Amino acid sequence: RSPQVKAFVTQDIPFYHNLEMKHLPGADPELVLLSHRYEELERIPLSDMTREEINQLVQELGFYRKETPDAPVPKEFQFAPAKPLPTLPPPQAPTTGIKTPLKRDKGEHPDL
Repeated sequence: RSPQVKAFVTQDIPFYHNLEMKHLPGADPELVLLSHRYEELERIPLSDMTREEINQLVQELGFYRKETPDAPVPKEFQFAPAKPLPTLPPPQAPTTGIKTPLKRDKGEHPDL
């Protein structure tokens, strides 16, 4: 077992909101990303990563790092790393030769 991964698990995980450690004897360490319904989204092996790389990875994934393990989490990060659903563009009209232009001013962002 990598001392780098062990250092991350014992010293860094307590600082991250919504990041939990589950010890599985004999299993290689990996980060398992779950949806809000606890469905597995992705598994990322951690064995060959340094502690610094793992910290960078979880922050890039959007996990919120607290100042101290007991620090409150700002409201906007309560569900981090869950991201708001992307605003999808309107469905395109079927290609029947008829095109309906989208009327949108460049400076106008009513959804912001």
